[in-house]
Amino acid sequence: MKLTDTKNIMVYVETADKAPVNCALETLGKASEIASSRGEEVIAVLIGKDLEKAADLSIQAGADKVIIVDKDCNQVEAYRSILLEVIKNYKPSVVMAGATPLGKDLTPVLAMRFESGCAVDVIDIKITDDKFVMTCPVYGGTVLNDIVIKESPIVMTIRSGAFSKVIDSSRKGEIIKEDISVPESTLLTKVLEAVKEIGEQVNLEEAEVIVSGGRGMGSKENFELVKKLADVCGGVVGATRPAIEDEWVPRSHQVGQSGKIVSPKLYIACGISGATQHLSGMVGSEYIVAINKDEDAPIFDVADVGIVGDAIKVVPLLIEEIKKIKAM
Repeated sequence: MKLTDTKNIMVYVETADKAPVNCALETLGKASEIASSRGEEVIAVLIGKDLEKAADLSIQAGADKVIIVDKDCNQVEAYRSILLEVIKNYKPSVVMAGATPLGKDLTPVLAMRFESGCAVDVIDIKITDDKFVMTCPVYGGTVLNDIVIKESPIVMTIRSGAFSKVIDSSRKGEIIKEDISVPESTLLTKVLEAVKEIGEQVNLEEAEVIVSGGRGMGSKENFELVKKLADVCGGVVGATRPAIEDEWVPRSHQVGQSGKIVSPKLYIACGISGATQHLSGMVGSEYIVAINKDEDAPIFDVADVGIVGDAIKVVPLLIEEIKKIKAM
């Protein structure tokens, strides 16, 4: 089903604990910038219960209108069904969502249903000759590819950290409540029980400083140095997949293609060689410091500062020097 006479930018605002996720707020900021240049509006869509505060924050982040669908959903098919109806009713020319696991699950189906294309993990958007040119990393982030989708609506997911969120408490907008039913025939799964994982919670996506450790730290005991460096830097701990698999740190700390995509102000990589899967998750960091004893390690290709040396010996020296500076 193709859409005609499309206008405005629609953003699906994913929520967690009744608040918009950071990536959604960043997406709203970029959507507002583009919509302003085109004389259009940003329409945010929130699905769930008790989301009035999230709607207000969405307006402050860039939405002109917020559609709240007051429905308690726990199946991805329900989200798809609701978004399909909202898109049919409001006919946006662009549909955006954060590149979260849920966003990446929803958007390809939306694009397929409206006979359009879907750009994934967008890190930049330019308007050239009234066409959207979306830059996406491919081949594990080693190549940047420009994509143009000719059909409408243009569907895309935005990589976390690609754009800045801008919260303006003075912004005003309209909140619209929609009642959209979900046909039973669209629900292909049934949730019997939801079990919340009990473990350490870490918000890597919003951290300004991340200190990550890899296989080069050698052991779980040595990995404690990464935690100490993160502590003195006022940051959080990240890790590569091998460190996670060796159970040196919980899986919630994993950075990379199969973990979290991060873009802190400072990223310190300790004993990380720089496999493509890891680099694709942290290459957007503003400033990268790499410590590795292999001077040919790929991590040095993206680092702003490279220290060639054994991380187990170098990290304690960094900790002591930072402590001295902070004590001044």
